[in-house]
Amino acid sequence: MEAFAYVAPSSIDEAVAELARHAKKGHRTQVLAGGTDLLVQMRGADIEPRILVDIKNVAETNRLHLGNNEIFIGAAIPSAVLNENAELVELLPGLLEAADLIGSTQIQGRATLGGNLCNASPAGDTIPAMIAVGVSCVIAGGKGQREMPVEKFVVGVGRNALEAGEFLVGLKIPRPKSRAADAYLRFTPRTEMDIAVAGCGVSVTLDAKGLCKEARVAIGAVAPTAILVPAAANALIGTTLDDAALAAAAAACSDAASPITDKRGTIDFRRKVVGVLCRRATAIARDRALARKVLGV
Repeated sequence: MEAFAYVAPSSIDEAVAELARHAKKGHRTQVLAGGTDLLVQMRGADIEPRILVDIKNVAETNRLHLGNNEIFIGAAIPSAVLNENAELVELLPGLLEAADLIGSTQIQGRATLGGNLCNASPAGDTIPAMIAVGVSCVIAGGKGQREMPVEKFVVGVGRNALEAGEFLVGLKIPRPKSRAADAYLRFTPRTEMDIAVAGCGVSVTLDAKGLCKEARVAIGAVAPTAILVPAAANALIGTTLDDAALAAAAAACSDAASPITDKRGTIDFRRKVVGVLCRRATAIARDRALARKVLGV
């Protein structure tokens, strides 16, 4: 076997068969979607031989469907393509803003939501944004397909829940209701081309009186994985998302964080900042939800 080999299956079954075939031979395989992280890793410390299984030719990984009840985003669709879809940006502005933060314009022409998720970086911007909107991961393998809540997909730094012979096909997202909206914010030392010191994704759903009836809050870059914060959501539900509710949610996010100190920020700084981001992101999501109420979106 050559040091590196490449295959490009054209169907889910073919991709699963390739992964299984090489696994039986003891060959290391790695799935290629956008490749913006994978290729950098291969040129760095991770230079072990492997077979690259390119899933960009699989139709399902390129499918974008905006249904009445559910949205499906294939794992190989570049962020730039998603951000060019006006309806998708209207429906999920926070998630698309998170995707738009990853790298340069050129990187976004290749980078995918699926790849960012599978890379499993604690600072992956789209991961807390995906958790906030309730993404389910569609996974294919030798035993068929299965689904998993996105908050359970990343299991550690650089580690995900995919088993041997499996790959991520795409993401299912409940279509936002008429008075629902999301937002994502991060803090970085630089405005561009940097990774998050802290990040927060929020989605809220309001009732006809403007009270919050559903909420999801997730934080990133302040723990080994991005995490859902139910206490923050509970602080918002049943309120008008006023200052007191936002402050309570912010405190819950700060309490849930378990960051490290490094050259980019201290433990105390990250805990404080993630609370500030929660408060601001929730206010943005609230205002978007109220605007949708007026517009009848």
